[in-house]
Amino acid sequence: MNFGRLAAMGTVTVLLLIAGVWGSWPTAHNVMLTKGRESGTVEVTACGDDTCTGPYTPVSTGSKARARVVIEHTVAVKKGKTYTVVVKPGTDEVLRSGPAGILYAWIPLGGALLLASVVVAGGLRLTRAAWVLAGSGIALLTAAFLAL
Repeated sequence: MNFGRLAAMGTVTVLLLIAGVWGSWPTAHNVMLTKGRESGTVEVTACGDDTCTGPYTPVSTGSKARARVVIEHTVAVKKGKTYTVVVKPGTDEVLRSGPAGILYAWIPLGGALLLASVVVAGGLRLTRAAWVLAGSGIALLTAAFLAL
């Protein structure tokens, strides 16, 4: 019975952490692995419910200026501000870059770390490991909040 509980809770923990990385990676790989990608700045001029738009000014060589690019409208993007961004390949969609963009991209992993800490503490009864997971999740989410 004890082995079954450990196996089940261990599986749930691993699945939670994999889901956190899976949720973060589509954005994180564009923001972290910028070699060969277009990078520049966008000045947000208009915002709708889900997206904001503005002109793109290139910074990297080979990047071209665009009259209008789209950035996701979140609490981290405000009308009238200028942000450093990376262009998603093959699109006119941009993602915030730099430390704020990297931390924002990994927010799903921060949530997964917090959820996994509860499973580790309650299901596996490994309180020290649970505190490490919870502390890591809180640190990541706090750093993202402060950077944005």
